[in-house]
Amino acid sequence: MLGEVLARLLPQLDERQRRLTLGAAARVLGYGGVRRVARLAGVAESTVARGARELDADQEPADRVRTAGGGRKPLRESDPGLVMALLALVEPDQRGDPESPLRWTVKSTRNLAAELTRQGHQVGPDTVAALLKAEGFSLQGTSRTTEGARHPDRDAQFHYINDRVKEFTAAGQPVISVDTKKKEVLGSYAVAGQEWHRSGQPVQVRAHDFPEKDAQKAVPYGIYDLAADAGWVSVGCDGDTAAFAVATLRRWWDGEGRHRYPGATRLLITADAGGSNGYRVRAWKKGLADFAHAAGLEVAVCHFPPGTSKWNKIEHRLFSRISSNWRGRPLTSHEVVVNTIGATTTRTGLTVHAELDPGAYPTGVTVPDEVMAALPLTAHDWHGTWNYTLRPEPPTPTPVPTSEDRTQPDDRAPDWLHHPTLTGMDTAAFADLLAEVEQYLLDHPPISLHHKRARHRTLRRGPLSLSDRLLVTVIRHRWKTQIRVLTSLLGSPAAAVGDALHEMTPVLEAIDRRVRPAPITAPTTADLANLVGRTHTKNAK
Repeated sequence: MLGEVLARLLPQLDERQRRLTLGAAARVLGYGGVRRVARLAGVAESTVARGARELDADQEPADRVRTAGGGRKPLRESDPGLVMALLALVEPDQRGDPESPLRWTVKSTRNLAAELTRQGHQVGPDTVAALLKAEGFSLQGTSRTTEGARHPDRDAQFHYINDRVKEFTAAGQPVISVDTKKKEVLGSYAVAGQEWHRSGQPVQVRAHDFPEKDAQKAVPYGIYDLAADAGWVSVGCDGDTAAFAVATLRRWWDGEGRHRYPGATRLLITADAGGSNGYRVRAWKKGLADFAHAAGLEVAVCHFPPGTSKWNKIEHRLFSRISSNWRGRPLTSHEVVVNTIGATTTRTGLTVHAELDPGAYPTGVTVPDEVMAALPLTAHDWHGTWNYTLRPEPPTPTPVPTSEDRTQPDDRAPDWLHHPTLTGMDTAAFADLLAEVEQYLLDHPPISLHHKRARHRTLRRGPLSLSDRLLVTVIRHRWKTQIRVLTSLLGSPAAAVGDALHEMTPVLEAIDRRVRPAPITAPTTADLANLVGRTHTKNAK
């Protein structure tokens, strides 16, 4: 019976417990018990006798199985050069040979163990990992902390921005942080992150991240209200320009800002040093001046020093949350982007409003010196290039150009292009629209556009008259007529019609006179002529 009990019990015990159990059985059996128990258990008599002596010594229960100092010695002790050899591989510049064999190889524990073994240190990957942890090492990625050139007034500008934020917040005036999030290519492209799906059924995306030709992009421009912990994001479909940034600011103020701060007289904006809202961007300041005048607000702007954009509140309080919310989810359309951004929340109370902005915001817009000089802009005493205020006043009138400058080119368009069928309006209505466009250009000092491969052209001067520029824009948007066809009809230089479209399209949108497309298209001269009942002849051309 004792042999059966020991056979069942001993495998469940550790070394010390087995020894004590055998010693207790020997003492119970009395004289000759050590030999009898040793035979029954299949162990040495010395083991049973030792267990009996430990019981007779009446020692306190110990946590250790073996006596202190028992077992194999650690490799750190048995191989004194092991740790130094390992550190020489991990830190070749500090402790070892700069020409280390693993300098340009991934330093995995397996590779490190193989190289140490080759050098005569018998060690496995697990032991290498334990030694590295004991020396204070851990697996780490790169840390984005280097900010490039450090401006000498960097910290002072941070303190200045902080003081202005406290001042506006204490007075109950709105404080917002603005910036453009990274542009996203729409389609079945991989997005970093993971989501829960059934095993073996991941979302299928493209094998490569190279964007297709003419692939659509989403341009999220965000506004973060520091006091309300609320975000507003406009998702654009065109360029990341100053006009787009100011248009988002207008939408935020009309949609949320003026209702949240009904008694506001001032607005503080914190922005990056570059991008569409950079401190060097003239169109940004011109747009802010128009916004300040329209909203009746004194707009103060404080830019972060160059290379410190990550300190802008919107980066880590809004944009990081948006990126976490759409992790592992392909951004296949503008609708997906807008809905995903709008669903972003946090446990601390962040809410985000997102909407699509389908407007056109052409690039290549500049503001002349005389327009900048007329802006109601006051530079602050501290770093006036980074910190300035735009007063809610109309811009100072620019000098009236001389008669030579006011001379407009003659109309080039054939009379039949003014037919009501083509323009969608009679002669009087077109004249009214022309007058409205001209008044808008007078109220808004002229900016300039330039083509990448053409010389600088101003809006008030050029090969086409204002009437012709408006006419080709209406026909182009209404009938989708080819630009080269319109260029041929007007006999104008190659880039004149394209410049006219870039100029007139945002003007028509600004006065809310967008051109509705016709149910059919007329891409050629013959199609246009047939619409007005004319025969396409050489004379008509």
